[in-house]
Amino acid sequence: MALMNPAVAQDAAPLPATAAPRATETPMPQTPDPVSQPSPGVAGDAMPMPEAAEPSGTPTRLRAPETRSDLPHNLSPWGMFMAADWVVKAVMVGLGVASLITWTIWLAKSIELACARARIRRALATLQSSGSLDEASRTLSGRGGPAAFMVRSAEQELRQSSAALAYAGDGGVKERLGSSLARIEAQAGRRMSKGTGALATIGSTAPFVGLFGTVWGIMNAFIGISQSQTTNLAVVAPGIAEALLATAIGLVAAIPAVVIYNVFARAITGYRQLLTDAATGVERLVSRDLDHAKVPGSARLAG
Repeated sequence: MALMNPAVAQDAAPLPATAAPRATETPMPQTPDPVSQPSPGVAGDAMPMPEAAEPSGTPTRLRAPETRSDLPHNLSPWGMFMAADWVVKAVMVGLGVASLITWTIWLAKSIELACARARIRRALATLQSSGSLDEASRTLSGRGGPAAFMVRSAEQELRQSSAALAYAGDGGVKERLGSSLARIEAQAGRRMSKGTGALATIGSTAPFVGLFGTVWGIMNAFIGISQSQTTNLAVVAPGIAEALLATAIGLVAAIPAVVIYNVFARAITGYRQLLTDAATGVERLVSRDLDHAKVPGSARLAG
């Protein structure tokens, strides 16, 4: 094996081929590698990266709430009343008038009933302590009330029937007197019950009137939702609150009316019982006088 000369071997070694740049190609711009970029924490003299701008539609915590001109600022009962629809306003005004009527009837009827009960109790005490109809008439002379009127009616019936008592007996007198006293009793009870029918009407209809105002107001609130094309609760809540205020006023008018009506119903029932006691006392005095008239030498029915 022949040894080669190192100089010749070095000359015979192939040279690496170098690619020459083409004349027709342009060098591509090199984009910086984001990984190789220095971070602000590493390089102190590096410029900080700009913050990404957030979309215009995204709310930020630092943004102040915008004041809506279409939202009511006064949500008090008076403010909601002034901002309500005219139908809801009419319902509220009507319910307010009904509540005023309720309390007026309560005040007037309470005074009337207290005075009537006191008067009939004094008349009952007089009828129970009197020994004859004439004595009771003298005690109750100049007084008003159903009991005094019963006594005067009994005296009138006895005067008109005195001529026929000896022949027809006292059965017809008692029958006529009973019917007369029953009519006086019914008239007094009916007079005392006057005004309680309005309480019953208010108590039974006021909740439904308030509900009508609520339905009307909520209907307008949904119409406002469709017109404004928004489901924001702050836009529709005032209208719904105004509608619910009508139901609240209806309950405020109805609940006292029902309670006061029940109280007056029990009180008037007791007053009618006192009227019945007074009529019974008058009949008892008349029956006693008729019995004493049958006694020889008695002048109980004279005059």
